[in-house]
Amino acid sequence: MRYSNVFMAFFRSGMLGFGGGPAVIPLLQKEVVEKYHWMNDDEFGDTIALSNTMPGPIATKLAGYIGYRIGGLWGLLVALAASVIPTVLLMVLLLGILQNYKDVPWVQNMSQTVVPVVAVMLGVLTWNFVRQSQKALGWGVAIFLIVTSAFLMEVIGIHPAILIAVLIAVVLVPFIKRVVSK
Repeated sequence: MRYSNVFMAFFRSGMLGFGGGPAVIPLLQKEVVEKYHWMNDDEFGDTIALSNTMPGPIATKLAGYIGYRIGGLWGLLVALAASVIPTVLLMVLLLGILQNYKDVPWVQNMSQTVVPVVAVMLGVLTWNFVRQSQKALGWGVAIFLIVTSAFLMEVIGIHPAILIAVLIAVVLVPFIKRVVSK
C-alpha cells in the first residue's frame, strides 16, 4: 500500500463521481475492490451499509474508514484530503463559471446527459449487491428482503438507516443473548 495509490483512488472517484455520493460508490468499488484489492465485495458492501446508518456524506465516510483501514491515521488523512479538497476547489471554480453561463443551452443540458451513465453505474452496483445477497442468503430470502425493503422505504417512507439498524439488531440480539448466557 502506497499513500500515492490511496490518494489517486479517492481523487479519481471524487473527480469522476458526477452526481454526488451515490455516484461515487461504484467508482470507489472499482478502485478499492477491483483495482487495489484493499477489500473484497462483501467487506465493501458491509462498509456501505454501516456508512449509510451514520450521518454525513457517504463519500467522506467511506474515504475516512477505508483510508484508516488500509493506512492507519495517515491513510485516513490522505483519503479524506483526496476526496474533499479537489472537489471543494472545483466546486468554487466551476460554480463561478456556470453561474456566468447558466442560460446557455449546453450548460442547462450538461447534467441531463450524464444522468444515464450514473444510472447504469448504480444499476451495476445494485446487481452486484443482489448477487452477493443471493450467495449469502439464497434467492428466497434475498428477494424477500429486497421487496420488503423497497416497500418499507418507498411506500411507507421508512428511512434506510432505520431499516439497516433494525436488521443489524435482528441479527445481533440472538448473538448477544448466546454470549451473555454462556
